[in-house]
Amino acid sequence: MAAKVELTETILRDAHQSLLATRMRTEDMLPIAAKLDAIGYWSLETWGGATFDAALRYLKEDPWERLRSLRAAIPKTRFQMLLRGQNIVGYHNYPDDIVVGFVQRAAAGGIDVFRIFDAMNDLRNMKTAIEAALKTGKLVEGTICYTISPVHSVDYFLRVGEQLAELGVQIICLKDMAGMLAPYVAQELISKIKARIPLPLHLHSHCTAGLAPMTYMLAIEAGADIVDTALSPLSQGTSQPATEAVVAALMGSSRDTGLDLGKLNEIAEYFYGVRKKYAEFESAVNNQVKTDILTSQIPGGMLSNLVAQLRQQKAEDRLDAVLNEMPHVRKDLGYPPLVTPTSQIVGSQAALNVITGKRYSVVATETRNYVMGLYGRPPGPISQEIKTKVLGGKEPIDCRPADLLKPGLEAARKEAGSLATSEEDVLTYALFPDIAKDYFLSRDSRQTSQPTG
Repeated sequence: MAAKVELTETILRDAHQSLLATRMRTEDMLPIAAKLDAIGYWSLETWGGATFDAALRYLKEDPWERLRSLRAAIPKTRFQMLLRGQNIVGYHNYPDDIVVGFVQRAAAGGIDVFRIFDAMNDLRNMKTAIEAALKTGKLVEGTICYTISPVHSVDYFLRVGEQLAELGVQIICLKDMAGMLAPYVAQELISKIKARIPLPLHLHSHCTAGLAPMTYMLAIEAGADIVDTALSPLSQGTSQPATEAVVAALMGSSRDTGLDLGKLNEIAEYFYGVRKKYAEFESAVNNQVKTDILTSQIPGGMLSNLVAQLRQQKAEDRLDAVLNEMPHVRKDLGYPPLVTPTSQIVGSQAALNVITGKRYSVVATETRNYVMGLYGRPPGPISQEIKTKVLGGKEPIDCRPADLLKPGLEAARKEAGSLATSEEDVLTYALFPDIAKDYFLSRDSRQTSQPTG
């Protein structure tokens, strides 16, 4: 066991994704960048997850430019990103050439650590991204998505970890995206992972059910090497445990982080001011301890976005009904861990079931594709009744989903045409064609309207 516990700070990515619907702008990150760089974090999570999509869709910002700007302002600290395996930063599988091209550009742009996961823990959907990231010479965290169901067990998670180690990852990440990992379960699971897999263990959790701070302490006792935390202004609730609290709790112990509380408090004061700017994206749900999450299993990063979506549909009052329906849909679909994109698939189908008043009378395209096997292999069997209702007489695929996809990078280059002015633009278009086109046109109009001379 390493004496010192290392911290990954999430305030520039998962913290605002979880509490503020991923709306923090780059302009609010840069003024505090130098102070963040001076802390001594193991890494800063700066990119990936929903931030790529949200920057383009809602903020009209170029996520690649955000990465460059932050890298220039934070030269010393490792940058970490969340990569959804074959889904990259999108919501479905992409061809291998797009996965490889994206990883190469992300590494060149400043990403030092790739946390790579698949929503189903289907390693076929992770292999291409892991191999591409390893070839760049960067660190790769092979990720186990933790969940609770009749088909998930400690032995199941150990098998996934061992398979990831065989692929050559340098770190094992245990990703508890819904904050369901209980303290003593974490102690048992992490002890066994550390005994069987000779790699550092990085733990990620959320405080949604109020368990994470206690879970972190027993996980650290069990040998966890790195934990994810968020500075206090954007901690707790559906976000991570507070950085300052973890630092204080370990101070003077054999696992002391060595970080300076005074400097952390200075940065926290800045972010208390930043949070006020995004008040319209706040939801009371995000700051409640909700042990019912152990039933709905909705991940922290999705809850604020689901509330925002229901609010747009003037159906925020149906949130509890949707959360109650989610475990039933999840059971129907073979108990997938709920993390992007499966959380959106289950959540959207649950919302349709609630709003229409008749289960599966309307089936989302994504639900149909999931049942067809286009997202990967479900952990458990899909209900035969649902399979028949959704697919009719069709049989699901059994191959790796991306094997059915033709290379896509050159096609994206041709389609984007003169709208794409860089290789990064081509990749952005390949991932989100419609959103990218809107963004490029908006960017071009801004550039032509700027005064000259």
